[in-house]
Amino acid sequence: MSEQEATLDEFTPETEEETGEQTSDRHLPEVGEIPDDWNLVTVEEISDNLLGGGTPSKSEEDYWDGDIPWASVKDLNGIELYETEDYITECGVENSATNIAPANSIIISTRMTVGEPFLNKVEMAINQDMKAIIPNKKRANPLFLVYSLWDKDPYLKSLGRGTTVDGITTKDLLLTHLGLPSLEEQRKIATVLYTVDRAIEKTEEIIEHLDILKSGVVQEVFSEGTLDHETYQTTKSGGVPEGWELAAFEEVITDTRYGTDTKSNTNSNGYPTLRIPNVVNKRITVDNLKHTPLDEDELERLELEDGDILVLRTNGNPNYVGRCATFHERDESFVFASYLIRVRVDESRVSPGYVREFLNSPRGRSEMAGWIRSSAGNYNLSVGAMEKFQMPIPSLEEQDEIVEKITEVEKAIETNRNYRDNLQRLKRGLMQDLLSGTVRTTDTNIQVPDDVLQHG
Repeated sequence: MSEQEATLDEFTPETEEETGEQTSDRHLPEVGEIPDDWNLVTVEEISDNLLGGGTPSKSEEDYWDGDIPWASVKDLNGIELYETEDYITECGVENSATNIAPANSIIISTRMTVGEPFLNKVEMAINQDMKAIIPNKKRANPLFLVYSLWDKDPYLKSLGRGTTVDGITTKDLLLTHLGLPSLEEQRKIATVLYTVDRAIEKTEEIIEHLDILKSGVVQEVFSEGTLDHETYQTTKSGGVPEGWELAAFEEVITDTRYGTDTKSNTNSNGYPTLRIPNVVNKRITVDNLKHTPLDEDELERLELEDGDILVLRTNGNPNYVGRCATFHERDESFVFASYLIRVRVDESRVSPGYVREFLNSPRGRSEMAGWIRSSAGNYNLSVGAMEKFQMPIPSLEEQDEIVEKITEVEKAIETNRNYRDNLQRLKRGLMQDLLSGTVRTTDTNIQVPDDVLQHG
């Protein structure tokens, strides 16, 4: 094991006389002005050791599926890592260039995806795309160092070089400069950022659980046995609950139409025109609108009404074809482009919201899968194909309940996503202020939790 360790001495850069370069001048752009009572240090100066990695032979079964976590760029996700996608055996360690990093080392990618450091919360082997920094805990709090290196992520990525994959040299990493306050201030800074990170993590867990709940609701609604009904008819895409009607889509459509192929513009000449980018996540957005000049006859034919369903009819990705959203009336006249199909339904039989949910559901996607055709690199869905869809239809009252149930979960997801995004923006601002010393924590009463103190 010791023979495979990459000691710092091995990576000591040549002297300026040997290279003819002013090394510090070349690396200082990653550091702005720091407070007078902070030290300007390199990664090398606050490290006790640095370990390289490697990959055991994939052809040797005895090297894999052991109990030793083995980190690679696949595992880059957040600032702490407890588990990895792959595990290796002691035999794999002994017969490869990998090394086991002690818990609470700073592991950082130097190839493939440069930067993005994390703390390994357990002993962990690493592959050849990673380096493990063993910090000097008498000088630096490891959690503070992780945040500091995250702050240097754009700089480290800018150093990436390579003919096939981007990478930085060990020398680049070791000579990266950091602003280093006292240990007490490091701990307080780490506490603030760690607190925000925990809030982000908790919010992402809520989003994940809500996504699972939504999938369950959609599955329940459009699958056999929905709402405690007994199924009486089976189709290729699932059962139809008792009391529901099974109808061809053409039976509930009152009008279908392709959009305009007149060239749109960005100078607001004509009518606002919805295009493929405006149909997002079952919603109509009006971001980056273009306009299309149309005569009165064309406007009458293509003007959108409240409840119209816009369906993507063509795309290079088959997963996008058939996605749809409902249009809600606005103060001005809107039209739509040729890559969309406008569908109007008989609202005495189906609500536009229910049709939207059905077409976007796994069952609806399954129903349309057999009708999507490939041509010249694109995938296409025609009006004629849509008319042949088989759609289960409950009562209008039950349709409204279904739409309400799905919408309620989606609103909760959206609320939590917005909250998470705000936290992420807050974190970026705090990192910029705290890690530069623009905002100081020295006179604050921040209580440093054990999660931070345990790092030193």
